[in-house]
Amino acid sequence: MADKTFEENLATLETIVNQLEKGDVPLEEALKQFETGVKISQELQKTLQDAETSLAKIVNADGSMSDFSKGE
Repeated sequence: MADKTFEENLATLETIVNQLEKGDVPLEEALKQFETGVKISQELQKTLQDAETSLAKIVNADGSMSDFSKGE
């Protein structure tokens, strides 16, 4: 999971959700898929939070963008 891109993890999560929604997965396999889905979901959430934090460092309080090429 950690070695996959955000998009790959999102696609995997979508596949898991689709399989679980169909309801034709044996209970033991469904539990494993659900656990994997939760882990992927947590990883995706962390990635989004990290991106939000990075953007918050770039965007000034007035909504203007910092120009880091000028050493700000």
